[in-house]
Formats: sequence, structure tokens, C-alpha cells
Amino acid sequence: MKVIIYGSDICGDCLETKAYLKEHADESIQYNYFDITKSTGNLKRFLKLRDTMNLFARVREGHTIGIPLFQFEDGTFTLNQQEAYQKMGI
Repeated sequence: MKVIIYGSDICGDCLETKAYLKEHADESIQYNYFDITKSTGNLKRFLKLRDTMNLFARVREGHTIGIPLFQFEDGTFTLNQQEAYQKMGI
């Protein structure tokens, strides 16, 4: 399974996600972690999703960021860590 994770190393939930995946993910799970605070390109890529997807309606209303964001190879997205881990089978 391939997963893209948008996050930031200054976000506690994102650091928790990275640690969890390091401990529980096996070779069947390939993930790319895009730290949105490391480059303008990463931030723009994330903001394009955040500003246009209905998934982020509550995030935008609450003036929060919306990370970690999980994007799966089947085209689905989630902001819920537990849902993401279940989908990854870990």
C-alpha cells in the first residue's frame, strides 16, 4: 500500500504518526511524508488540497491546519489517524 502523509515536525499529532509508522509499518506499507513546513512546494501542494476539498470544511471553519492528512493510492483521504492505521492494516 502506498500512502502520502502531509504533516509537520512541529505538530505533535504528526510526530506521533511518524513514530507509530516507524514502529508498526512493515515493508508492505510505502509512505512518503511531506513536511509542509520544510519547503514552499510542500506547503503549496498541501494548501491546494486543503483549500478545495470538502474534507477540510470543518478545518477551514475552525481556522486550524488539518494535519496529518493521509492520502491513499486509491484516491481517498482521511484526517483521522486511527482510520488511516486501520486502512493500512496496522
